[in-house]
Amino acid sequence: MNIPIGSGTTVAETETFKPRSKRVTVRHVADAAGVSVGTVSAVINARGSVRAATRRHVIDVIGRLNYELPRAAPLRDSSQRPRSVAFVVKEAHNPFYADVLLGVRERLADEGLTLFEGTSEGQYREEGRVLEAFREHGVGGAIVAPVVEDEGDLSHLFLLQRRGFPLVLLGHVLGLPVPTVTVDNVRASKMAARHLIDGGHERILHISGPAYSQHSQDRVAGVREAFSESPLRFHEGVVAVGGARLADGYRVAAEAFSGDGPRPTAITCFNDLVAIGALRALSELGLSVPGDVSVVGYDDIEMAGYLPVPLTTVRVPSREMGRQAAGLLLRQFAGDDGPAEPQRVDLDAELVVRASTRSLS
Repeated sequence: MNIPIGSGTTVAETETFKPRSKRVTVRHVADAAGVSVGTVSAVINARGSVRAATRRHVIDVIGRLNYELPRAAPLRDSSQRPRSVAFVVKEAHNPFYADVLLGVRERLADEGLTLFEGTSEGQYREEGRVLEAFREHGVGGAIVAPVVEDEGDLSHLFLLQRRGFPLVLLGHVLGLPVPTVTVDNVRASKMAARHLIDGGHERILHISGPAYSQHSQDRVAGVREAFSESPLRFHEGVVAVGGARLADGYRVAAEAFSGDGPRPTAITCFNDLVAIGALRALSELGLSVPGDVSVVGYDDIEMAGYLPVPLTTVRVPSREMGRQAAGLLLRQFAGDDGPAEPQRVDLDAELVVRASTRSLS
């Protein structure tokens, strides 16, 4: 699901406060929010001493009153471009982001910019801390793979955007007007499941990704859509909660194929790492791929085609994502805001069929 920024306000709320002066101040925001000036300052400066609910409420008031946040401090004088950018991802271990990084580097190669890297490890608070640290040290903008979950607090992204800090996201966040680069994960995941269904598989297991990833929810939705367009019935047992690591695929596959009763004849996985973990578990259980079980990954990381049984997977144009994201960031540095609505680049994914899947029909 898309996660909106803030908790929303009613019409009555928007009329509870009308500042006497034309310029809205921190005091106006504090009075309207019913908090202290110190609390508003802590929110604006991304200090972690404010409860998440209070933080979201203050941000709602900031937006409602159109309070102008301090802009990001320039690195040198305002006539010169930034010297550095940041790339912040959710998982340092994931080779997919290494490929995206290569694309970013390729696009920035001739721009004279230093590229810094950071990771949130799936923690939205850590994402906010890392981004604020980069901003305070003069980094001019950031490309972010955002942590998006039901309980996540995205106020750090909202505040950075209001400060005028250039951002590009690898994934869409509802309510945050910044450029994004993504693929249609629902469609791509549906394509993977459809490949198995068209091959006569009826007992299909999907190993889902981590809760902090919007992509995980989108890929489950894609499997659901594939089922809905087939004679198969989607039910709770179709999805097993996994993660993004090798160990997650190993654990889920070991559990799913160790018990009695009918076993799945095919697996779709959140990403290639999960698929590779599942391949090891299946091998240890004496099951052959694709003879007993067909396996489909997602991302098409480099090693996917070099496994003993080359992996069928969804190929995401990771390097192109990086190049496009870097290009959108450079446009902001150049003062080219483009169209009124922030640009959203949707890239195409494709299914690469290799030896890890077979047809039963």
